[in-house]
Amino acid sequence: MKTGYWILALLLASVAAAQKQPKPLVLAEQGSFFVGGVNKTLPAPPPPAAGAPPSRAPIFPGGDITINQMYVQYQIPVNGARHVPVVMVHGCCLSSKTWETTPDGRMGWNEYFVRKDRPVYLADQVSRARSGFDPSTFNAVKAGTVPPSELPNVLDASHQAAWAIFRFGPTYGTPFPDEQFPMNAVDELYKQMIPDLNSVLPMPNPTWTNMAALAVKLKGAILMGHSESGFFPEQAAIIDPSGVKGIVSIEMPCVTTLKPAEISTLAKIPILVMFGDHLGDVQGPFNVWPGAFDSCNTFIKQVNDAGGDAEMMSLPKMGIKGNSHMLMQDKNNAQLADLILAWTDKHVEKRAER
Repeated sequence: MKTGYWILALLLASVAAAQKQPKPLVLAEQGSFFVGGVNKTLPAPPPPAAGAPPSRAPIFPGGDITINQMYVQYQIPVNGARHVPVVMVHGCCLSSKTWETTPDGRMGWNEYFVRKDRPVYLADQVSRARSGFDPSTFNAVKAGTVPPSELPNVLDASHQAAWAIFRFGPTYGTPFPDEQFPMNAVDELYKQMIPDLNSVLPMPNPTWTNMAALAVKLKGAILMGHSESGFFPEQAAIIDPSGVKGIVSIEMPCVTTLKPAEISTLAKIPILVMFGDHLGDVQGPFNVWPGAFDSCNTFIKQVNDAGGDAEMMSLPKMGIKGNSHMLMQDKNNAQLADLILAWTDKHVEKRAER
């Protein structure tokens, strides 16, 4: 009897464990491609100065290169055609890894949305990660044809700056008691942070143009931005709104000086803005969040006054406490994803069915 009991107990434990595991992820398609890009002709470099070390000699002669292209990877679930695709764009000093597996190994929004039958497209901002950057000014300075003062700034956030900006705690090394970010894995987040070369980009930012073009290519998409890219979906829609079916903007300063025609364009697109907790609880030069929150409330009012459909989703006002700036990686990221999915179902999907 005892042996039978333990066999039954093991079987029941095995079934329970299996029930906790997600079902196999079934895709109709996955892949990657580039959007946009322009050719730039580089002049032949000057010959190295007499006595210059060999390392200063250029490897390639002048010629044409492609710059300002945007890398996109995607996964389309079997039932993906039922829903509007979602394009996710990362923030400063990060890449599309932001949306993948969380620093502590849980399911990220990329997979979560796909499991909810949403086609997901992850983009690396132009000047970042697999999208690459324009190296010509750096090489020109090295060759001596451009003065060192022309070197573009390379932004690379420190651990200390990230701790404050991402609102992990009131002071470096001390998290908030209710902090939702998985602090045991903060070092894994720091590994995700890479140099940001947006300073080499022209204006308007090619990422805006490429996001708009991607939405057209997909025959309609929801554009989602975070932090540095938080207002990129709006900027993309201003350039070309024809493919933008919805906008999700997560934690960023909003532009409140748009022209009436630009506000009118955005008023035709459902917009969701989401902010986490502790906006005013980090002091010092990185205490930017109260102003950002206020600017977005102003922007939302401007859009709604023009007949639009814009909503501020303030998590602490909804009773959801402790969320950091990295909402998609926080311990309750699935709950927050469900809030966004419910909003898109109501405001974007139903509109698309009309």
